[in-house]
Amino acid sequence: MTETVFTYAAPALKFGTGASAEIGHDLLGHGARRVLLVTDPGVAATGHPARIAEQVAARGIEVTTYDEVHVEPTDESMAHAIGFARDAGPFDAILAVGGGSSIDTAKAVNLLLTNPGELMDYINAPVGRAQAPTQRLLPLVAVPTTTGTGSESTTICVLDVLSLHVKTGISHPALRPTMAVVDPALTMGQPAMVTAAAGMDILCHALESYTAKWFGDFDAKTPEQRVPYCGANPIADLWSEKAMSLLATSFRAAVADGSDVVAREQMAMAATFAGLGFGNAGVHIPHANAYPIAGRVRDYRPAGYPQVEAMVPHGMAVTLTAPEAFRFTFEASPERHLAAARLLDPALGASASGPDVLPDVLARLMRDIAIPSGLAEIGYGDADVDGLVDGALKQQRLLATAPREVTPEDLAAIFRASMHHW
Repeated sequence: MTETVFTYAAPALKFGTGASAEIGHDLLGHGARRVLLVTDPGVAATGHPARIAEQVAARGIEVTTYDEVHVEPTDESMAHAIGFARDAGPFDAILAVGGGSSIDTAKAVNLLLTNPGELMDYINAPVGRAQAPTQRLLPLVAVPTTTGTGSESTTICVLDVLSLHVKTGISHPALRPTMAVVDPALTMGQPAMVTAAAGMDILCHALESYTAKWFGDFDAKTPEQRVPYCGANPIADLWSEKAMSLLATSFRAAVADGSDVVAREQMAMAATFAGLGFGNAGVHIPHANAYPIAGRVRDYRPAGYPQVEAMVPHGMAVTLTAPEAFRFTFEASPERHLAAARLLDPALGASASGPDVLPDVLARLMRDIAIPSGLAEIGYGDADVDGLVDGALKQQRLLATAPREVTPEDLAAIFRASMHHW
């Protein structure tokens, strides 16, 4: 028996310039009186969190701010945020203002404020114990200040487990924010590399959900077995296709000019649409590979990000094996890979065909927006492949959504071919 049911869920959404000024009203609608605002130092320095906190407080809501979120969160940084929240609480709502790091940290805080135990109890197997929350979480309003992660729409929070040198996550429907407030004005003036990396995350969200295993090709499930990532499906396809069309017209412009209002609005819309797509269909090989790429970094420090420690931004980590991953998955659905390539590059002729078309479109885009040319540029070599494969294999939740079965040898070949894209 194969599956005949797909599922779809999304947070309430408020989109548009100025939307962030209305959050106090929205929180009152959820009965909030004491709110924890979660952000990071870089976002705090923009003044947006303080302005939002002031506007919320003007509605008679008490706001406590935690502004020490770690960019690319770790189990230690999340534990610190959870400890702060437990000491400063109780709260009756959580407000996340920032990129995926802030929103993911807020999800973990929300989980551990309302449920017993520690992070490892809830982290996905085989790294953690993959327990499900037993208590209802607080309302969570997510306000993205970058255009890419989609965390404001999803059921997942991502973190590095430092002792294991692995990036993993917690996934459960209860983690999905109650409401997403997307205000394109908050993304203006981002550094070019931040825009590039976050934008490639949008692109991979759309591409991976669009090329994921079709929901009807999975074995039939009982209601208890259903997971948020149900495979490509008709509703997620619509969001992914529109996200790719928006990227085709706005991505390069947004990277080239951080003050381009129209491009910023289109990127914010693309990020929202891609999040609504992959948050239900799922992602696969590029995201699975991204976890060890980020978790095992040694010396790389990207421009536009905090320089205090080595890091590979999530969107960059996802991108670096994407061309080869989509070359590998091409045979599972050639028509989808070619359709995606034409959405991203409308100038492609109708005669363009074969497994190289989509990888070539991606490589041209990566060059144009100055994404590193391959894994070698961020410090990896052939000697690292076995460790990278081992880390990717721990992401079975993601690899299960791939349209082709992926063996360790397949992953090794993808990593090796991704050392140099040009």
